[in-house]
Amino acid sequence: MRRRTFDALLTTGGVVLAAVLIVVGVLGLWAHNFVDHQVKTQLSQQQIFFPAAGSAAISDPAIKPYLTKYAGQQMTNGAQAEAYADHFIAVHLQKAGGGQTYAQLSTKAQADPNNTALAGQVNTMFKGETLRGLLLNGYAFWKMGQIAAYAAIAAFVGAGILLLLAALGFWHLRRTDPAAELLPRLGARSPAPVEP
Repeated sequence: MRRRTFDALLTTGGVVLAAVLIVVGVLGLWAHNFVDHQVKTQLSQQQIFFPAAGSAAISDPAIKPYLTKYAGQQMTNGAQAEAYADHFIAVHLQKAGGGQTYAQLSTKAQADPNNTALAGQVNTMFKGETLRGLLLNGYAFWKMGQIAAYAAIAAFVGAGILLLLAALGFWHLRRTDPAAELLPRLGARSPAPVEP
């Protein structure tokens, strides 16, 4: 194979791969923007606000380190949803359920259907676990959007590198001898040296 043909194929392949990476980057940015907008819109509509700074609601040592930075803010992103679900709702559910889960309390309530206090506790646990699960789903969706943004950036960087290499390839292609072979022919012998 001629060296020039090989260089042309390799360089063209780099340009095609760069174009694919650019498309991947654009789609990644679109996915990030879509997810970010959806999460922000859905969370904003719920009108969930973090307790104010210094309030008793966030004084618990299991809550304070995680919610202080969001004190008084409205929940609008996945990081806030995760903090609220795992370090506010979960702490309150732990206390409300006496350390037992909804499933454990529900089993007890089914065995004692006349216990209204237990039924109320089960109802509270169900609502709290449902809200916590929904917020954590919002967090997971938001996190996927963040990963899509990082993937888009990586794709754009990769495309830039490939385009630079392709430009160098085209420059080299113009300087390559059209008759040059990629590999010397197998079995060809070099001519015997001429004696003076």
